[in-house]
Amino acid sequence: MPRITKLLPPALLACLALTVPASAAAAPCANDALIPNAANLASVKKATLCLLNNERTSRGLARLSANGQLGKVATSYSANMVRHEFFDHVSPTGSTLNTRVRGATSYLRSSVRSWALGENLAWGSGVRATPKQIHRSWMNSPAHRHNILDRRFRHVGIGIATGAPADVGSQPAATYTTNFGVRVLR
Repeated sequence: MPRITKLLPPALLACLALTVPASAAAAPCANDALIPNAANLASVKKATLCLLNNERTSRGLARLSANGQLGKVATSYSANMVRHEFFDHVSPTGSTLNTRVRGATSYLRSSVRSWALGENLAWGSGVRATPKQIHRSWMNSPAHRHNILDRRFRHVGIGIATGAPADVGSQPAATYTTNFGVRVLR
């Protein structure tokens, strides 16, 4: 009997530890303070995805998975905004998130029964171009925060282009597009 009483407290503590929720503090995201340039865009995209997922999981939401099709559209749109010096969800030629995704991917193919899309845009120069600062600006905007925390979304495409849609002088800059999506197949 003495043997059981010695084992009981550690076993009880182990069971209690399993019932206590994990700390709300999210794990740090590698490279979240990088200023984007042509050589580090893959690392910046990973840091951005990490920040988005930390935000979601800290609230009990499912993680987003990177989607190559949405990423292709997002990358193209970020580059388009820099090249043509505009910043808007509707391009000067009239394309919208819906038309861009339908026109350039099979993400919304005919076997999709229902779907939803969302888009966040941002740009920054100097230290304001880091994933951490862009993410902070999105979380401080109700509409952008809504897209990040929308429980329906399961996929994200992250597109980052070096440069800005406005003149920032010689400062390094980056333009971000995140395309969120969910689809239910037939």
